[in-house]
Amino acid sequence: MQFRQQALAKLQSPEELDLPVRFARPQGWLVLSVTVVAMAAASVWAVTGSVTSTVSAPAIITHGQGSYLLQSPVAGQVTAVLAKQGQRVPAGSPVLKVRTAEGETVVRTLDAGRVSALAATVGQIIQTGANVAAVEKVTHTKDPLYATVYVPAENAASIPDDAAVDLTVQSVPTQEYGVLRGHVKSVDRSAQSSQQIAAFLGDSQLGEQFTKKGRPVAVTVRLDKSSATKSGYEWSSADGPPYKLTSMTLASGSIRLADQRPVDWLLP
Repeated sequence: MQFRQQALAKLQSPEELDLPVRFARPQGWLVLSVTVVAMAAASVWAVTGSVTSTVSAPAIITHGQGSYLLQSPVAGQVTAVLAKQGQRVPAGSPVLKVRTAEGETVVRTLDAGRVSALAATVGQIIQTGANVAAVEKVTHTKDPLYATVYVPAENAASIPDDAAVDLTVQSVPTQEYGVLRGHVKSVDRSAQSSQQIAAFLGDSQLGEQFTKKGRPVAVTVRLDKSSATKSGYEWSSADGPPYKLTSMTLASGSIRLADQRPVDWLLP
């Protein structure tokens, strides 16, 4: 009670009415000014600035026309393997000889290309429709290589035309030679199944590997050419690896997506 009376007496006393009012210290004004400037700068950046993002996905380097699986039209026993893995063959070239009850049948290629895999051996019993070889469709040795990046379907729509792509090639030491450069050539409109990927690459295992996390969209990447490198393509390092790239080489692609304004994240 005594404290309350002292407080009331203090308020009623006119002795301190002429004392100056203490405003904010200079340090406080400085902090306030910096805060206002920072907020203004952030607002301007949110409207006029841009943020770059990328999407990473597994990729494979091939010739652009893809491959096909060569199947045996008959059932029987393989008596001879007439082609070699890596060999370039014309359309109608013999690949296998198969002995059947009616005689011997020669299994031939459908289109010209390079034999990328052989799945049959001498003495093996095969059934009608069995996959006996994978043939990559390539006509000339100088046909350019492309990369196919299998991007999650939800990211495909945000990939702009001619977007920059960095490819980390499994067979090339990245720390020494860097990444392979390229640009988006085309984006498929629909997601692909493991069967579709296997048919294009001529490899059922790759079809399963690229669809482990769902059906992806195939993005075709045009590799940037360079006359200054041994591979004939542009790398993030000056020279790139001292050897040429080969088809059916696995890689990982990082695609630059369309730039976005930060303010767009706040808008519905």
